[in-house]
Amino acid sequence: MNPFKVSASPRCQIIPLPGNQVAFAVDGSERLRWHAAHDAPRPFFFPLTGPSGIPLTRMGHPGAPDHDHHRSVWFAHHKVAGQNFWADTTGTKIRQTQWMAYDDGDDDARIAVQLEWFGTDETQPLIKQDLFVSVAPAADDGLFVELQTSLRSVADTLELGQSNFGLLAVRVAKAISARFGDGVITGANRKQGETALFGMPSPWIDYSGSIDQGVVEGITYFDHSSNPRFPSKWHVREDGWMGASVCRDGAVMLYKDKPTSWRYLLHAHPGAIDHDVAAQIFDNFNDRPAMSLVKGGPSQAFTITRLS
Repeated sequence: MNPFKVSASPRCQIIPLPGNQVAFAVDGSERLRWHAAHDAPRPFFFPLTGPSGIPLTRMGHPGAPDHDHHRSVWFAHHKVAGQNFWADTTGTKIRQTQWMAYDDGDDDARIAVQLEWFGTDETQPLIKQDLFVSVAPAADDGLFVELQTSLRSVADTLELGQSNFGLLAVRVAKAISARFGDGVITGANRKQGETALFGMPSPWIDYSGSIDQGVVEGITYFDHSSNPRFPSKWHVREDGWMGASVCRDGAVMLYKDKPTSWRYLLHAHPGAIDHDVAAQIFDNFNDRPAMSLVKGGPSQAFTITRLS
């Protein structure tokens, strides 16, 4: 994967690439890439670059070769109707089946895709997933990555079982992890460190550290107040990952006739966490309408809009 330059107009662009990859560019530079090829058990985003242009996320664990399922930024769950969609070796798969919209713009670039979750029986999916992604510039060359997803059971009902693992996980770069670098985990309550924050509810969690000599950057991961069991309890580790544990306190049921939805925001930012800035971003995110598909234009192709 080699970053590349594109035209700077419009400001935010989608670049479809070979191998079911999609690059998101802002101001002429690639900032995020979506990987949906079938050579991995599930799609993922890599890299997510900070203001310096250095990736703030990582593929795999710096010290554990049995953690290759940690793919930068990804959706997964440990217990789906009794099957493990978290590990790589269980025979389960998540596949992108169709892209619905690619939208460029000066404010943001957006995609909408459909995915299916297959258990060990590959003939029939267990879950159908709709995913919207919006990538937008933030202050001081930062980046906003908004992720909106809905899960629908193919059967009448399906249980996401009680587990710390799932639904959206982020593996940060080695340099900004607390164990392998000088990173610090911070919660909205200003407490810091794994011991203070593991399993605790918070509207957001931040991971920041020295991505390069003299360069501090980080990622703030925001929950949305509309999400089931908001504020989420968090699975956060000093070794460099964080995830909102949507099923930590119990199972979540999915239904065939009614999708269950989650919204998250990642903010790649310069410097250490600024609590006042994070609080304002959280408020803005919660006030922002959700994304939706509409048909329009000469080809009647789908575009992405915000629900009023």
